[in-house]
Amino acid sequence: MKRTYLFILTLGALFLITGCTPKYASFEDVSKGNFKEADWNDLEGFEQDDLEHAFMVFKRGCEKAKRKAILKKACVQAQDYVSAKEFFQSNFTPYKLYDDHHSDEGLITGYYEPLLHGSRTKTDKYQYPIYKEPNDLVTVNLSAIYPELKRYRLRGKLVGNTLVPYASRGEIKESENMEAICYVDDKVDLFFLHIQGSGKVQLDTGEIINVGYANQNGRNYNSVGKYMISNGLLKEYGGSMQAMKRWFEDHPEETDRVLNVNESYVFFHENDQSATGSLGVPLVAKRNLAVDRKYIPLGVPVFIQTRNPLTKEDISQLMVAADTGGAIKGKIRADFFWGYGKEAEATAGRMKEAGKLFVLMPN
Repeated sequence: MKRTYLFILTLGALFLITGCTPKYASFEDVSKGNFKEADWNDLEGFEQDDLEHAFMVFKRGCEKAKRKAILKKACVQAQDYVSAKEFFQSNFTPYKLYDDHHSDEGLITGYYEPLLHGSRTKTDKYQYPIYKEPNDLVTVNLSAIYPELKRYRLRGKLVGNTLVPYASRGEIKESENMEAICYVDDKVDLFFLHIQGSGKVQLDTGEIINVGYANQNGRNYNSVGKYMISNGLLKEYGGSMQAMKRWFEDHPEETDRVLNVNESYVFFHENDQSATGSLGVPLVAKRNLAVDRKYIPLGVPVFIQTRNPLTKEDISQLMVAADTGGAIKGKIRADFFWGYGKEAEATAGRMKEAGKLFVLMPN
């Protein structure tokens, strides 16, 4: 009798557990995210948004995204529609993203395209190099041998016949393997250029050049901001990028030690275009997001609900996932591209808002 009672209790517990666990839609071929189908009415502000602008950004992304099987049909269909609203609602289904704790709320940060000041020649004023990809950096695409690792790259350098980790941020020095695009006047601004992934440099000749992400040293990204907060360095400064810059100005003797907490180091190339995302097309201010592509495929439309960190106004608009970033990891995680200039820097540097994401998956 006792065993029967315990058996019934166990079945009841299992029923409660399985009954309370949400069932998520599966898109295993393109995402490991937790998706729950939504109604278009759940996208509050969708019809009030500038959908024509979002449509234009989506079609621009199709220049590269149509190579992906998931978007091929939608990108072809986009050429036949005049109405943006009709296109999105006819060719996509909205799905809300959830995390592993069944919450629909995640973290939205911001990024921008910075402007640095530099010179083609190293001088006492301009002494911090923006490096090109070094000739001894080896990047291994693992998908040919391990298809399940197609999203991963192995980076390092050869010592004899052995691939070893590439030098960390603190270890990278000028050598015959390093060539600089130019040199800038501020090591902290250079560090934030590494974080943003692209930017502009105004040279001492007056010329403005664009620099974009070329590769990375393969080391893990570690957040310097989190380190500074957890160690009490920003207690009297605040938690924004601007607060970090003030701390570095006040503690120049500690700058290198703290920056080297992040061992990741980015190499750049000079290009004719302004900020270009991982999708391979120029980014559009306030219409492109950087995402974790394990959960959100590049090129898909994403409706975001968050708020402006400065004005506190709600943001409810359709964007396109067009970029990635070392710090952008998680099921409900996005980096909002604010564009170029001081206003973009001020907004992006302070953005650390809660937000919800609806991914529009092609029918």
